[in-house]
Amino acid sequence: MTFDYDLFVIGAGPGGIAAAKQVASYGIRVAIAEQDLVGGTCVIRGCIPEKLMSFAADFSEDAQVAQGYGWKNHHMKMFDWQQFLAAKEQEIQRLSKVHTQSLQKAGVELIKGRTTFSNPHTLEVEGREMTADKILIAVGAKTVKPDIPGIEYAITAGELFNLKQQPKHIAVIGGDYIAVKLAGIMKNLGSQVTQVIQEDQILSAFDEDIRIAVTDGLRKRGLEILDKTVIKEIKRVGDELDLILSGKIHNTLSVDTVLYATERVPNITSLALEKVGVQVTQGAIVTDEYSRTTIANIFAVGDCTNQLSFTPVAIAQGRAFADTVFGNNPHTVSYEYVPSTVSSHPEAATVGLSKAQAHEKLGDSVQCYRSEFRPLLHSLPKLDEKTLIKLVVDNSSDRVLGIHMVGEGAIEIIQCLALAIRLGATKKDFDSTIGIHPSIAEEFFTLR
Repeated sequence: MTFDYDLFVIGAGPGGIAAAKQVASYGIRVAIAEQDLVGGTCVIRGCIPEKLMSFAADFSEDAQVAQGYGWKNHHMKMFDWQQFLAAKEQEIQRLSKVHTQSLQKAGVELIKGRTTFSNPHTLEVEGREMTADKILIAVGAKTVKPDIPGIEYAITAGELFNLKQQPKHIAVIGGDYIAVKLAGIMKNLGSQVTQVIQEDQILSAFDEDIRIAVTDGLRKRGLEILDKTVIKEIKRVGDELDLILSGKIHNTLSVDTVLYATERVPNITSLALEKVGVQVTQGAIVTDEYSRTTIANIFAVGDCTNQLSFTPVAIAQGRAFADTVFGNNPHTVSYEYVPSTVSSHPEAATVGLSKAQAHEKLGDSVQCYRSEFRPLLHSLPKLDEKTLIKLVVDNSSDRVLGIHMVGEGAIEIIQCLALAIRLGATKKDFDSTIGIHPSIAEEFFTLR
């Protein structure tokens, strides 16, 4: 049978773009379909705008630090929400254009529109039917809101970046890394923030010391956290939104903005996967280690699958798929030692096992080394700001199992140390490494 394309990719996000370009480099006929801006959630309404907003939030603390160093007239004026949004939007459009041009340069045909399956080899995009030998699904995930009265008044994370006015008092619902990130950012930008979580602590998937340190840092900045609390209803009262709370807190919370960052689900409902028999479990596409679905010629990568939901993971999956299926170089993606971050204030980052995970796996052979200190930058202004660093070690092998940090530079430092832990670094390796002085990173090599 002759097909229109050798590969058809559904979704021009990080995973889909990486796969399409790699496959096209092998001289294969490739098309990619996207109904939104090219770049996916990460570029449009995810990690890129979040990080840009985090950069903006960083400046709010500069005045306090600068005064301790003699800058008496150094002060920040009120944050200009509209100016930031305009600059942010300009950068997103630029990045989307860059991705579009990179696809064109690679020889990938870009098709605009929503895609649905007709059969395992046939797709329909805005009324146009086309066929492909192999199909890659890379449609990502979307944020969903709970079904409670008044939920139409709430927004999701993506909508936050396009609000016409900065919230005066925002309720951030959720306790995972996205919710914590956005809550910390909004507080530093000058909004009053109340975070509402069902659990007893934020960041339940992180090491306990990380959770405690980030919580303390947020509360020092004036952020209110209501734990063991759920929202039963949202009521519009004039310009305010009244949240009817239940659980540990039984009262009404009045805010002007409600942001839900509680759950993201694979964005697959419009694909008509039931027509072709692709297995979906708990809302996610089931794949094997080579990104193959239950239908031999259909593959899936990224947040629409049952694997880790991180942009670099989707890119790695896309490239591995391309090499395996079209490049005569079969290989898989390792999900061990994938670093994760919280670009909040304070920021945190981690790679490997938490203390609890290590104990569950290895028992009493686990030993932790930790230090909490005021970084040199904050010594002159005498700010009550602490940095936390921690190593989780297997005493029987001396191998470092987990590395955790809260404080300035955590993301960049942990990214570099992720290579060391992946290569099997031991505590002895850390002890024998000479650090750069004075620096925060050197403290990892002085833990005893």
